[in-house]
Amino acid sequence: MKDPSTKKILLLHLLAFVSATLPIHSVASDEVETLKCTIIADAITGNTLYETGECARRVSPCSSFKLPLAIMGFDSGILQSPKSPTWELKPEYNPSPRDQTYKQVYPALWLRDSVVWFSQQLTSRLGDDRFTEYIKKFEYGNQDVSGDPGKHNGLTQSWLMSSLAISPREQIQFLLRFVAHKLPVSEATYDMVYATIPQYQAAEGWVVHGKSGSGWLRDSNGKINENRPQGWFLGWAEKNGRQVIFARLEIGSVRSDIPGGSKAREDILLELPVLIDNK
Repeated sequence: MKDPSTKKILLLHLLAFVSATLPIHSVASDEVETLKCTIIADAITGNTLYETGECARRVSPCSSFKLPLAIMGFDSGILQSPKSPTWELKPEYNPSPRDQTYKQVYPALWLRDSVVWFSQQLTSRLGDDRFTEYIKKFEYGNQDVSGDPGKHNGLTQSWLMSSLAISPREQIQFLLRFVAHKLPVSEATYDMVYATIPQYQAAEGWVVHGKSGSGWLRDSNGKINENRPQGWFLGWAEKNGRQVIFARLEIGSVRSDIPGGSKAREDILLELPVLIDNK
């Protein structure tokens, strides 16, 4: 008789095999089938501990981009601590209906609840030159912050289902540089990001620090296709002095009331301890 953890691992591997064999032909959402990629790597050696699915495909980072944004914010001095500064919502920020409820936002709240207008105010304060310089120094994805064609909105929109794109494997490389303190930023920046990024308790005593991101693919005409939800969850996990990094990307094929990033987060919080502890 197999024990429960072994049964769970067998089920995860079966699901991974099915996901990995589904055809994926193009970035256009009307040609993309369901996708699920999971990568786990040792934070010290960089060795891949587990990888399954289509992990080389670049898509928009959406709110998972708040991790590099937080690094930029603290390194530049625009952000000072998890609770400072507090910015007030102004009508000219043109917030989404969801974000209109966030009248006053500080960095920890921004990261926890993914408040878009706070991100856009941060990049606006950075300005085009510094923003572009950070993206290049971070070697982040395709490094394309031009934004939507002809709209000159890269400073506030490039990571929101627009020009900037990154693959799960590239997310892992970025995370490796972050946890190893090899990004070209101050040492104080790492401390502030660690203190501010959302933290979750997973099973088996693992503590997970990570950022989700939700969005949709675009169809062949460039329009958002809400029947193609996408979700990121990525970060690092710690237990008894051991540290791993991970990235999960999921792309669905039907409309969902659950944000893609929330689904990816809940899935990986369930699966991650099992996958790690069986390595």
